[in-house]
Amino acid sequence: MKLTQKDKDFLEKLKLLLDTKDLAMEMKEDGYKRLVLRQNYGDKIETSFKMSRQGVRWRFQRLFNEVYVSAYESVYLIESQFGTQLRQQVMAIVKDRVEMRKKQQQIDDFNICRRQSEHKKADS
Repeated sequence: MKLTQKDKDFLEKLKLLLDTKDLAMEMKEDGYKRLVLRQNYGDKIETSFKMSRQGVRWRFQRLFNEVYVSAYESVYLIESQFGTQLRQQVMAIVKDRVEMRKKQQQIDDFNICRRQSEHKKADS
């Protein structure tokens, strides 16, 4: 599952709040292990993320307990069959793809103004 731009923005904001100790992450186990957010869950969190507390909980749950854990389940399954010798090669591929994606985003941010067609100039 690929992360959306909203997911990436959420992770950046979450990292800042974890670094400043406004939020904490811990594992909860009540028959079902999962990661949860702890600490200040008030207005500051809603303002930082620009979404409701329920929205923050939903995105955190999806990213950390579904997407992230699922990715490692896939890695675990593959490496249990083939070993870990491919890990360095796969990480090189991942780094290359991330770099290509960054370069593409820089190219996409480069805007070229188009000339107006003769028809639009006449309407003005």
